[in-house]
Amino acid sequence: MDLTNRRPGPDVVRALALIGVVVMNYHGYLILRGAPRGDGWAHDLFDPWTGPLSTRFAATFVLVAGVSVTLLTRSAIGNVERTRTLRWRLAKRGALLYVFGLFFDEIWNGTILPYYGAMFLLAAWLFTLRIRWLLVIGAVAAIAAWSINWWLYERTRDGESTRWLTSPDEFSIPDFVFGVFVNGTHPLLPWLAFFCTGIVLGRLLGTSWWRPAAIGVGFVLFTIANLVNASASDARARVLASTDPFDRGIVYVMSALGTALIAFAVIGWLADRFTTAPLVDVLRRAGQMSLTLYIVHALVFNLVVDWLDWIRPTGLDTALLFSAGFWIVGIATAVAWQRRFGRGPAEAIYRRLTV
Repeated sequence: MDLTNRRPGPDVVRALALIGVVVMNYHGYLILRGAPRGDGWAHDLFDPWTGPLSTRFAATFVLVAGVSVTLLTRSAIGNVERTRTLRWRLAKRGALLYVFGLFFDEIWNGTILPYYGAMFLLAAWLFTLRIRWLLVIGAVAAIAAWSINWWLYERTRDGESTRWLTSPDEFSIPDFVFGVFVNGTHPLLPWLAFFCTGIVLGRLLGTSWWRPAAIGVGFVLFTIANLVNASASDARARVLASTDPFDRGIVYVMSALGTALIAFAVIGWLADRFTTAPLVDVLRRAGQMSLTLYIVHALVFNLVVDWLDWIRPTGLDTALLFSAGFWIVGIATAVAWQRRFGRGPAEAIYRRLTV
């Protein structure tokens, strides 16, 4: 497959973000199967729920998804027929990924795929909006998530039930609606903030100033988030200023978005600077097969942990070695496949069904 006309940055960032996702997923799922969370700086760093790396790789992955939407749709600018075609294509891709994600969730509980699909469904409408409206929508998503969490905190303190929102009847309409917008692992409130920012960032890639701007904004967001979080002194303030990803507050969004912007800008610069380097070539090819690799990483885990019992949940070292083993084999296989066939098997099927 000819890669000369495709930017290396987004693919390389996507590959590295997915490596981090696999590490955090393997560690978290092994903990759920009985592995100790452990003590010490390394265990704190890699803690999949409260550690400083928690969900940041996934947030970067979603940011890149937004960038990819812009790269896909930029040819439609000023072309009504092309816009209509791409709008329909994004809607079909989003719907397919959402439905597949719901089924895949039975195999890999907590998967990001249905939320990813919902974002692409919305992207069918979002990609034609002006930058200011995309930023407003992203901000509203973050503020709404923070407000809901605050409301839940106050209701719980008052002894009131919030089950109708947080635990609606399974397979009911509220279950599906609240599941994708409010509950679950990567709800649109606030994850739409990362996605919308990615769409905006994709529109700026042709400028000469986007990279220092992304790094500067990212640094400011990350710094302010940590200062606000450190200033929280009582229980309510700690909830409202939390950087815990599952509190879904504004401070968390600022912190995670800040690191995602910095990572995209820095890694993208390195990828552009060393385009011909073998490592960049390997990562960009793996990044183009991210859907296949994501699906396979879950299937491999279930196979060797749950079915064959080859790997036991013994600790962080096991998770890291397991992740490294998967990526050594996975990247080598992905690169060989991509060089031979162009697209990964999941990507080929996905595109064939949504042309």
